[in-house]
Amino acid sequence: MKAMILAAGRGERMRPLTDETPKPLLKVGGDYLIAHHIRSLVSAGITEIVINLAWLGEQIEQAIGNGHRYGAHIYYSAEGAVGLETAGGIKHALPLLGQGPFIVVNGDVWTDFPFGTLPAMPVGFAHLVLVNNPLFHQGGDFALQDGHVRSEGTQKLTFSGIGVYRAELFEAVPEGCVPLAPLLRQAMAEGQVSGEHYRGGWVDVGTAERLNELDDELLRAKGVVNRDK
Repeated sequence: MKAMILAAGRGERMRPLTDETPKPLLKVGGDYLIAHHIRSLVSAGITEIVINLAWLGEQIEQAIGNGHRYGAHIYYSAEGAVGLETAGGIKHALPLLGQGPFIVVNGDVWTDFPFGTLPAMPVGFAHLVLVNNPLFHQGGDFALQDGHVRSEGTQKLTFSGIGVYRAELFEAVPEGCVPLAPLLRQAMAEGQVSGEHYRGGWVDVGTAERLNELDDELLRAKGVVNRDK
């Protein structure tokens, strides 16, 4: 199974940190945010990884390289300066991802999710990992009912940015800038999206404050005092 890390976003909420550094290269716990994903994927036996690039993407390619030092084979899908949003970016990367199901994970989250537990063959078009709603997103995104993900429900959870997708989901997606949510909602309406509720570590690193909090937490877990703060 291959994986794709979404790393093309501008990171507007993180400015000015992301004016000169792409968000996936911000450091938490002494390493690049994106490197945590790479190491977790490799530890799960997933070594073929595609990274999409847009804003300051050349910095990511220079910093991560071919992935060999992580035990991975990394390929890059360049989208231009603006980016293609999630579905458009995945569609653009399909020649690198192949025809089998593949994992996609947002590059701007941190998690200890065990990628090796994801289904190699999702029952429908997609399998999504949902998490408890963080304080800044109490309304959630989707509901989980009997292993199926629904657009609506009484107890919504937050989409973690982790999923397994079949290439067929993106066959009809046009080339260009296309969001993922409408595509997923259509598949949900057809009963083609399964899911799970993960209760472990997960952080949407969407603001400088959350970045600093995560950095402190990871460094403390290593027994390191961050003397720069």
